[in-house]
Formats: sequence, structure tokens, C-alpha cells
Amino acid sequence: MTSVSKTKVTTHILDTSLGQPAADVRVWLEKLDGQKITLIAETQTDADGRAAKLTPEPVPSGHYRLCADIGAYFAATNRATLYHSAIIDVVISGEQDHYHLPLLISPYSYSTYRGS
Repeated sequence: MTSVSKTKVTTHILDTSLGQPAADVRVWLEKLDGQKITLIAETQTDADGRAAKLTPEPVPSGHYRLCADIGAYFAATNRATLYHSAIIDVVISGEQDHYHLPLLISPYSYSTYRGS
């Protein structure tokens, strides 16, 4: 029997234009397998901009997309934005027990990095 390595995925969204966490942002994780896209989990960021329980269960290695509905976030605060959503397209290795993928947003840009 072969064991499958698994990992957890978390994010922290910060609104750099205001210098504060981005609360109540809808985020979701999708698994990509060729042309097939499967929704793995969906949640909203908390008051600190964190989605710590995005994957309460670890996920297997593979190709994933972490998506954030930043268009709705900016609309809720009456701010125009260029982006409807932010998408982080990653390959996750089960060799790592945790992937923290922070997202820094502003109305006309977003960036990400591999956090700890």
C-alpha cells in the first residue's frame, strides 16, 4: 500500500492600500486535473484577513488554484478595482506539511509569496 503525502493550505489577505487586513473576502481552493476543476474548499477571511481553516483536512499533492473574490471586497467599500478576482496558481507538494500563501491586494494590483 502506498501512502499519499498531504498538506494544509492557508492564506492571509492584506489590503495594502489601507494598511489593514482584508476581512470578509470569499476565498476558495480548486484542484486542477487536466481540464477538470474541482472545488476543494470555500470560506471567508476573518477580521484579521486570515483563512486559516481553508483546508481543515490536508490535501494531496497536485495542481491547485487559490482564488479570492477581491472585486466584491472593493465594491463593498465603494472602491473601483481593476481585478474581479485574484488567482494564485500553484503546484503543491505533499512533502511540505503546510503552504501559507499570503495575498497583498490594492485596487489596481495584487501580489503573493510563499509564507511560513
